[in-house]
Amino acid sequence: MKIVTEFLLIFFISYLSSYSQLQLSDDKINVFILAGQSNMAGAANANKLSLKDIKDLENAQKNISFVNNGNKSVPLNVTIPPEWKRKKFQVDSCFGPEIFFGIELSKKYPNKKFLFIKRSKGGSSLYGSWNSNWTKEKAQYIGELNKPKLFYELINDVQRELSKYDKSDYQIMGMLWVQGESDSGQKWGPLPSDTYADNLKNLINNSRSILKSSKLPFMILQVGSKKIGNAMKQVSKELKNVTFITQNKDISSFNYLPRLEDNIHYNYFGMKKIGILFSNNFNKFNNNYKQ
Repeated sequence: MKIVTEFLLIFFISYLSSYSQLQLSDDKINVFILAGQSNMAGAANANKLSLKDIKDLENAQKNISFVNNGNKSVPLNVTIPPEWKRKKFQVDSCFGPEIFFGIELSKKYPNKKFLFIKRSKGGSSLYGSWNSNWTKEKAQYIGELNKPKLFYELINDVQRELSKYDKSDYQIMGMLWVQGESDSGQKWGPLPSDTYADNLKNLINNSRSILKSSKLPFMILQVGSKKIGNAMKQVSKELKNVTFITQNKDISSFNYLPRLEDNIHYNYFGMKKIGILFSNNFNKFNNNYKQ
């Protein structure tokens, strides 16, 4: 009986230890990784932010740091796009999912510290640039041979930024993924969309392995074609601690979130909703975390 009691005690302590690592901490920096293509980069017009939004962002800046595409860490803020992007989207400043994801987190957890590390690139595919098993043949097949190896750049960003801290000072809480449009079309044939589920599983598993976080929460926003959406949904069912965030119950008609005139990129209202969707799903996810 004593042996059984001691075993149960050890198991209980181990359980609490492993579980506590997935709870937002008051004492550590809570790290979120954001990755994807142009809708992760964001083209939502920051001039549309209301006075309340701006006040909420100012409050969020007190406890959220933001590293965007390898740049210096700054308080969470909107971004100044390059000249071509300003002309294309007619914006002086813009934002992606991180703004309202951060605002909602800071409202719910005002005493916690966060670090967002984002790597994004418009027009980038999972088959090529984001492929965690990148090969010259795959990149060449989809016309991205001379484009960045984004998965490796993201990992470098994360490792470089976290190397500034002691390992006891932070914990990686989740990864947000907004990508799929580039693998949806038929310009390069059906192969990118046919292999999307496998490539996404590889990206998740390799991220977890490299970052030494075997159960790293992974949140996927539904974008791209119906076929890509189904692949995302499949991955969320096959892997633990992966959530598929649908924009609509009917997966074949998910484009209801407001977009810009190009009908590809989300406007202020759409991007705000995406940030809130990520926040709501993170809270829901944490309640259903699988050991």
